[in-house]
Amino acid sequence: MEEEVVLDLKRQLEGGDLNAEQRVRLLNNSLNKAVNMAALETDGGLVLTAVKSRLYLGGLLSHCIPLMTQYPRMQQGNWAAVARLAQLTSVCCVGVEPGEQSQAFHRLFLPSVMDGLLSLAAQLMRREQCVSLLRKVMDSVCWLLRAHPQLTTQVLSSEHYEQIQVCDDDSVTLLCVQMWIQTCTASRDFLSELSDDSALLLLNEAVGQLAVSSASSVGGASVRLILLMANQQEARVKPLLLSFRGLDSLLDKDWRGRGFEQEVDQLIAIIQSDARSLPQVCSERVRAACLIQAAWRSFQTRRRLRSLSRVVSQLQRRYRRRQLQQQEVQRGEEELSFQVFMRRLQARRKFHQKQSQLLQLLPPDQVQWYLQECERRAAVVIQSSWRGFRERRRYNTHRHTHTQQRAAKTLQRVVRLFLQNRRAAKAPPTTSLWIGQKGLTDSRRAELQRQVEEQLSLRPLGSCVSRQECEGLHQEVQLLLLQRRHQNAGGQRLETLLAHTHTQLEKLRDAPPLSVVMATVADSFLSPSGPIGARARVSHNALLQAGRLPWWRTLGDDTFSPAHLQGLEAELGGLFVGGAAGVKI
Repeated sequence: MEEEVVLDLKRQLEGGDLNAEQRVRLLNNSLNKAVNMAALETDGGLVLTAVKSRLYLGGLLSHCIPLMTQYPRMQQGNWAAVARLAQLTSVCCVGVEPGEQSQAFHRLFLPSVMDGLLSLAAQLMRREQCVSLLRKVMDSVCWLLRAHPQLTTQVLSSEHYEQIQVCDDDSVTLLCVQMWIQTCTASRDFLSELSDDSALLLLNEAVGQLAVSSASSVGGASVRLILLMANQQEARVKPLLLSFRGLDSLLDKDWRGRGFEQEVDQLIAIIQSDARSLPQVCSERVRAACLIQAAWRSFQTRRRLRSLSRVVSQLQRRYRRRQLQQQEVQRGEEELSFQVFMRRLQARRKFHQKQSQLLQLLPPDQVQWYLQECERRAAVVIQSSWRGFRERRRYNTHRHTHTQQRAAKTLQRVVRLFLQNRRAAKAPPTTSLWIGQKGLTDSRRAELQRQVEEQLSLRPLGSCVSRQECEGLHQEVQLLLLQRRHQNAGGQRLETLLAHTHTQLEKLRDAPPLSVVMATVADSFLSPSGPIGARARVSHNALLQAGRLPWWRTLGDDTFSPAHLQGLEAELGGLFVGGAAGVKI
């Protein structure tokens, strides 16, 4: 297969134009054509090997693995194409010469191909209509195992193979056993190339089928597989059969009379002959194993004892070193505390010396004042320190609470604003009251025009107040304001008169008896229970109430006019004269 064709196919597969089914169809056609053309050549073996190597090195075989493992759910007709792709991939992997990439081919590529084949077989196992396709895939696995026996361990320990083994269908189990029989029959070197662990796993599978299955076909195939392994590798397989205790009794009890008694008798004879011929060997092996174990345990014990003394000495040295470090740290702390104490003592001593010197320099009458000032300053320093400590502690205590409250307020403010905006957005728009808004009918417009005309007829524009009338109203307002000011001045004079009258009466109480008599008469007239006091109180309350009213409410009110003051003067008998305070006796 030419390199240009390989590159062209690789370019088509790596492009995103083809889906999974088209890639499977393209790979089937390309691989089938390449293998058939190489087989028809005169030197078919060398040409086929070169074609397979070019397919691997060109990267075409790497595209087959994801199509077998990660192929999507397909229709029943497409499983045949995938099974055909698995068969071609297995054929192309046998006889490849990878050259410099030999290590990657055997350690990475072949295990991935085997995993893809087993995954496809597990998917076909779940479908009852695909038994023939499953047989084709298992034949591909057998073909790959015959060429590469190192993949046996991977197959026997694969999760997909375990799913196939535990299948309830006896035909699927029979396919697995027949696959191993075909592999061992086709290649006599297959068992010789297996490791002891792989051979033991293969025997374990055959014996497990004898113990689990009840189908005669599965049991006969398992017995034939064990006999085939024992005949091909007698020296390796017979000792391994001794590890399956009770196998001869199982064969004699469960698998006689099933149509393959001759194979069962041969296998029982092999097991029992091995058991009779190898008891001495087993006892010698057991004795040798005990000696080896005893020697190893004694060696381990001696080494542990030697290391134990060394560990104990290390622990003691570490403990002593830690004790010395702790003592040094404690000694350093004690020295530091002693130095701090001595420095404080020296500072206190210097302070007292300086204070005594200052007291000697001060006058005697200022010593007490100086001591009190020192105490006051010390108290201020102590109080400030305590307040600072208390406020810092309170701040540290309530800082988290204040932060939470501030955050809660911020969140509440944001949420309220959001809800307000949301309500405003959801609220219906307010209807406008403009006359020219859309929807005003002709009847409504005519009614509004009629109301305007009625208002104009009631209040015509030509009935405005003239300038002379405005001036007359202005003069009346000024007169009323002037009268209001006179009333306020009269109230103030009345309060002054009453205060002066009481002062004079206090003076008359210290006068001769006649004065006392006159003061008594005046007191009877001015007392709160008398008629003059009652009238003065009523007038005063009226004046206070009038002062609380606005000025426009008191216009034209002459309750406390100058005539009223004259009448009051006449009633008081000459105690109020000409607006000036005076006393007449």
